[in-house]
Amino acid sequence: MKAMVLHEPRLAEDRPLRLDQVKVPIPGPGQVRVAVQYCGLCHTDLHEVEGDLKLPRLPVIPGHQVVGVVESVGPRVRNVREGDRVGIPWLHWTCGKCVYCRAGQENLCENAQFTGFHQDGGYAEFTVVDQKFAFPLPAGFPDHNAAPLLCAGVIGYRALKLSGAKKGSCLGLFGFGASAHLVLQMALHRGSQVFVFTRTASHQDLARQMGASWAGSPDDFAPEAMDEAIIFAPAGELVPQALRRVRKGGVVTLAGITMSTVPEMDYSLLYFERVLRSVANSTREDVRDCLQLAGEIPLRTEVEVLPLEKANEALLALKQSRIRAAGVLKISG
Repeated sequence: MKAMVLHEPRLAEDRPLRLDQVKVPIPGPGQVRVAVQYCGLCHTDLHEVEGDLKLPRLPVIPGHQVVGVVESVGPRVRNVREGDRVGIPWLHWTCGKCVYCRAGQENLCENAQFTGFHQDGGYAEFTVVDQKFAFPLPAGFPDHNAAPLLCAGVIGYRALKLSGAKKGSCLGLFGFGASAHLVLQMALHRGSQVFVFTRTASHQDLARQMGASWAGSPDDFAPEAMDEAIIFAPAGELVPQALRRVRKGGVVTLAGITMSTVPEMDYSLLYFERVLRSVANSTREDVRDCLQLAGEIPLRTEVEVLPLEKANEALLALKQSRIRAAGVLKISG
């Protein structure tokens, strides 16, 4: 099968992925093999190929917003059938036994494995996954529009939930790409007012078109202080900027898997019971709830589709903020 494989981390400008012919994976007990139709691009993929994340194995096939059709099933598969349309998210497997799994916090599992990181992902024609981590997708979403729901949507959903944003609150979003453009719609659906902070003029325009009350640069001040803020951009300097813009008791949530160094800041920015918290991965419950909400709203996913062979160019465009909202690779079909 065709796959874009990472053999050695390098800058996106150096085209780190190589188009290889690799063996089609065989599903083991409890696993299914999925014929991949589309796979969404994520900043985590970019951090992975550029070496910002310590990789547990090489070579590896990235990609963790996978949409496809179950092509075959392994022994002891009961809940998924051949021909089912499924999505595969970042969380690939959890042990179910550690202290975090037993406490309902499988996103923090000590032994967790992640799609496109520990196990080969969706930048390939086929991939395998445990049946418990293959999710039915909401009707009404074409495959390419469903792909961003699997990470951009799910992590955005968890970040919004942990932020505490509710009807009548004022929410700020720092960075406006695949995840933020979905969170904007979720927040509006629950009755929040949304301000968007991004340096890219086209992203500011898109945010206004999608219902943001205000959009400007992170250096600007919105018309009023916010109750909550979510930072999507992996830029540590945004942390004190966000804290300056939330009210007393406000919550600033960090949605990225990595971030540049947070600068030293005066304690007064955190005082008055402001809260600074991170988001780590997601649970299967988050995936199910996000997909259900996506169908109810319904979420509008703005996507740019590129062929699998253009994965290097797509990641560079993501790095340079040249993708309008969400990037998706067309694998087959």
